[in-house]
Amino acid sequence: MREQLKAIQKELGEIDERGEEVRELRKKIEDSKMPDKVEKEAHKQLKRLEKMHPDSAEAGTIRTYIDWLIEIPWSRSTKDNLDLKAAKKVLDEDHYDLERVKERILEYLGVRKLKEKMKGPILCFVGPPGVGKTSLGKSIARALGREFFRMSLGGMRDEAEIRGHRRTYVGAMPGRIIQGIKTTGKNNPVFMLDEVDKIGMDFRGDPASALLEVLDPEQNFAFADHYLGVPFDLSKVMFITTANLIDPIPSPLRDRMEIIYLSGYTTEEKLGIARNYLTPKQLNEHGITGKTIRINDSAVAQIITHYTREAGVRNLEREIANLCRKVARKIAEGKVKKYHISANNLSKYLGVPKYLPEEEMEKDEVGVATGLAWTESGGDIIYIEATIMKGKGHLTLTGQLGEVMKESAHAALSYIRSRAKSLNIDNDVFSKNDIHIHVPAGAIPKDGPSAGITMATSLASAFTGKPVKKSIAMTGEVTLRGRVLPIGGLKEQTLAAKRMGIKKVIIPSRNKKDLEDIPKYIKKDMEFITVETMDEVLENALKSPKKSPKKGKAK
Repeated sequence: MREQLKAIQKELGEIDERGEEVRELRKKIEDSKMPDKVEKEAHKQLKRLEKMHPDSAEAGTIRTYIDWLIEIPWSRSTKDNLDLKAAKKVLDEDHYDLERVKERILEYLGVRKLKEKMKGPILCFVGPPGVGKTSLGKSIARALGREFFRMSLGGMRDEAEIRGHRRTYVGAMPGRIIQGIKTTGKNNPVFMLDEVDKIGMDFRGDPASALLEVLDPEQNFAFADHYLGVPFDLSKVMFITTANLIDPIPSPLRDRMEIIYLSGYTTEEKLGIARNYLTPKQLNEHGITGKTIRINDSAVAQIITHYTREAGVRNLEREIANLCRKVARKIAEGKVKKYHISANNLSKYLGVPKYLPEEEMEKDEVGVATGLAWTESGGDIIYIEATIMKGKGHLTLTGQLGEVMKESAHAALSYIRSRAKSLNIDNDVFSKNDIHIHVPAGAIPKDGPSAGITMATSLASAFTGKPVKKSIAMTGEVTLRGRVLPIGGLKEQTLAAKRMGIKKVIIPSRNKKDLEDIPKYIKKDMEFITVETMDEVLENALKSPKKSPKKGKAK
């Protein structure tokens, strides 16, 4: 009867809506300039659709599939803005410092200018929260003149999120990669994969392994999404991934990316960022102008040291917003005048300081050594105290220390015991006394190997009775043989020493190369003593006592 109805409609000259839809789809397929292989698949599915009843479930699935094939930008791309000076200007406008990252982007543009067809780089920005990793992706897209798409990987557990579901499932869709490409409408966007170190893994698969194909320039020119079933060329896409820590990223995935480390900002850099970016942005967001409020550099410096403790600038921006809100409210209440905020009246607006810097030691003490530590919020100074008392040779560790730090303490003690003769320590002292090592600020968890030489110095001081020079800070890992091994985060640790007014820093000799990465204004007036063995550390750090105390007794 349907066939008879079709025949009657044909004779009456009525519009064949079905045929019209198929003709429209065919024209769209030809206009989308798909690769031959994909076009062949699209025409094959269209023929199937033509033969099906329009109301069947299968017809709806095929129609959706053909729509996806048409809407994906197979050959539509953005023309790159290859003016290096303009790109540099955009990057400098959006971000303060970050010279290495900017240099890498300009290098890519330079090569792109000389060679038309080039695989997109796969960069991974690793750094603490709030240093501008995600916003850097946006300004790279702006500098290149490309579309930008951000996809968060945090907590993703399903492998189908990357590769899509097969069409046999009800409600199947392509993966988020293909969806992002469709959203931007271009086949060469800047594609940001945020929080690549926080991908989950469970019975639904391992998304990190699915990313191996996406982030490999040798494979991703023929990326096969499970839903599409045809290859899509991802080699023109510029992938940028971000992470807070490098360790949780699986090593095969890490191997495919070019890792660029973004370290925390120094106080001077934060001041520059606040002056050039954060303050103008917050004034604009709160409807205030510079005529009604003036925030002094001294006030911003006070916020950085006493109200925030971070490597990035997120909390700094919050505190500046807090100042703007307080002033906005006063203006709204009719108290219109010029508000001048300086370090002296800051506490009226923000309350009492949240953090107080560590107090500097007043004199050289026995058993107390100054160490440098790296934290997620930048560098910090830690004082390690060691004391000995009558007992049976037990070692007590307090101050909420992590496993690595506890092991460093045991290694430091073993080294001191093995060197007892050369340090003029009586061997009986170890069996007849208990040793207690404490790291103040007990509520803050601490870990890492870089306090090894500091612990060994405080123990040597406690056992020999020689005071430790308070003007020297130190960092480095210690071995049982007394060798000093290199550590990470030297820039942040040096900054912490400078903030405390410490001019001499003992560092492992294998960290000498890292001094080149530290800006000159930080190194100015500072002396770095490079050491290879623990003996050199003790030689530089311990003072000769004025009168010789009894062996094994601490002051």
